[in-house]
Amino acid sequence: MSRATVLEARNLKVHRGGTQVLDVPALDLRAGEVLALMGPNGAGKSTLMLALAGLLPLSGGNLRFKGADLGVRSEREAYRRRMTMVFQDPLLFDATVAQNIATGPRLRGLPSAVREPAVRAWAERLGIGHLLDRSARHLSGGEAQRTALARAFVLGPEILFLDEPFASLDAPAREGLLDDLGRILAETGSTAVISTHDQGEAARLAHRLSVMKGGAILQTGGLREVMNHPQDPFVAAFVGMETLLKGQVAASGEGLLTLRLGKGADGHEVLAMGEARPGQTVLVGIRPENVSLSLHTDKSSSARNAFPGTIAKVIPRGPFFKIELDCGFFLAAYVTAQSLAELGLEPGGAIVASFKATAAHLIRREGLDAEV
Repeated sequence: MSRATVLEARNLKVHRGGTQVLDVPALDLRAGEVLALMGPNGAGKSTLMLALAGLLPLSGGNLRFKGADLGVRSEREAYRRRMTMVFQDPLLFDATVAQNIATGPRLRGLPSAVREPAVRAWAERLGIGHLLDRSARHLSGGEAQRTALARAFVLGPEILFLDEPFASLDAPAREGLLDDLGRILAETGSTAVISTHDQGEAARLAHRLSVMKGGAILQTGGLREVMNHPQDPFVAAFVGMETLLKGQVAASGEGLLTLRLGKGADGHEVLAMGEARPGQTVLVGIRPENVSLSLHTDKSSSARNAFPGTIAKVIPRGPFFKIELDCGFFLAAYVTAQSLAELGLEPGGAIVASFKATAAHLIRREGLDAEV
């Protein structure tokens, strides 16, 4: 089902000290969706979010909220009353949790008979109902961020902006808040924009992703689309497509490509699905979770690509282990702790890596030979 567009950004530009720090030709936000702005530190995520929230002067371009031009002062002021923002570091007053959550409703003149039940309800939904009388000065990081979120949600915003809301939290607090926020966003059908450098956060909360670098958006699309079909080497690497191989199309037909990696007798051939011309130079991108490892070649496997190799590194990655392989080319795979033990995976060990042709994504770039 298509969603109505609530916020339109066109040709947004922001300059600081004569330097352009944001250049976004077009970006739309749809009703009831969560859009994640992803990128490394300094990519422009916070700048874009502040611009979308109408809190940052633009050097060029315009915003429209439900068709209204936010360049008009009265429309911009009305828009600011219909959105709210939560920052990485909670900006709480030296008051109780209840008083902090009630700040917005109180400023809007809501009577206590309306305000107090709403404050209690949102405190309970965010797991801080037992803290309503506690001073905000004595809250943990997770409790403070939950208070900031309750203060935002109690206003019933039409757009919620979340600027790196988990970045300063420890792992347990982060995991718990991710679960609760994801549930609340789904239950309320909220329209939200969240900035993050963590693909796991984006995958758990967002419907669409916009990957940023240097103040520009490199790709916007659905979660699976961007994760599995990145259009740019930077995007591919940033969303976890850790193996990027340069190859030349040796043959093509019926949607199946034969790619030659390297030159001469030492080259390797990779089969991939896609459309490209023979002789064209492309990047082959493979996500580590799509690579299988075994001690011997499995002739019954449907994987069209199988390469013997040597384990270069074993790196813990949360509940998994990243295995870096030398197969005559770099290849990365993820395995569970159980698979690590059962296969006896250690640096220097021999292994066979395999992946299906459908797991090899092609990234075509002009001037690739000079860039990769």
